[in-house]
Amino acid sequence: MTDTPTTTDTDTTSTHPRAVVVPDRPALEGLEDKWAAVWKSDDTYRFDRSRDREDVYSIDTPPPTVSGSLHVGHVFSYTHTDTIARYQRMAGKAVFYPMGWDDNGLPTERRVQAYYGVRCDPSQPYVEGFEPPFRGDPPKNHQAIPISRPNFLELCDELVEIDEELFEHLFRRLGLSVDWNLKYATIDERSRRVSQRAFLRNVTRGEAYTQEAPTLWDIDFRTAVAQAEVVDRSRSGAYHRIAFARTDGAAARAKGPDHAGSCRIMPDHHGSWGQSASIVRRGVVAGAARRVNSRPMKARGI
Repeated sequence: MTDTPTTTDTDTTSTHPRAVVVPDRPALEGLEDKWAAVWKSDDTYRFDRSRDREDVYSIDTPPPTVSGSLHVGHVFSYTHTDTIARYQRMAGKAVFYPMGWDDNGLPTERRVQAYYGVRCDPSQPYVEGFEPPFRGDPPKNHQAIPISRPNFLELCDELVEIDEELFEHLFRRLGLSVDWNLKYATIDERSRRVSQRAFLRNVTRGEAYTQEAPTLWDIDFRTAVAQAEVVDRSRSGAYHRIAFARTDGAAARAKGPDHAGSCRIMPDHHGSWGQSASIVRRGVVAGAARRVNSRPMKARGI
């Protein structure tokens, strides 16, 4: 009987966990481009139109104005919206989340003026192949040259297309979960047709009307402007004493920065009911009438 030698296997596997090496600086180069391409090719955020209405979460955000460069405020506000969109997706909703560009209005026109050094003048003839004097940053002492309305609109279309590409690039890089297949612009053909049809429907329903009313007027563009376009600023003022000559020969005075040269009603601070008075130096006649909100100490009542 022979003895069989036994061998003992040596376990070379270490029971200690492998050390994790943390780099001094994380390598982030290329990650944005990599995942942006994946999200685009996979249509990760595409809206599913086949879902029932009760399964849809719709987000309608005011489109950003195409009037220059984006800033951190845009990133801050759209991050809020994107957080809600992502939560609703995780909750099982089909999220309708488009992105639009507001390129129709005075901010865009002012952007074109400041970029090309031109201004719109409907009295000017159209120039085929017009080339603006500048394409960005005209000198401060440059006087904007007048061009025809068609030429001005061509420059508007050209510049908003450039700005919108920059806007989209930034929002894509930010990683917003927008369905870019639903992109729109407020001045594109489809948006104009939708707006026109909606207005015609209002007319058919009797909901549209015309009315004369005071409005805010832009003396540069010669058009009405929205209250949102106006910035209120406090400025130092002064009181003025204006002499009037009443028709009965007596003298009257009014104080306050009133538009006395164009007024039709003067505050009755001197008991001049039913009387007429004229500004001494201009000879403008104004009738005196009773006003409920007349304040003699503030010369109000016009």
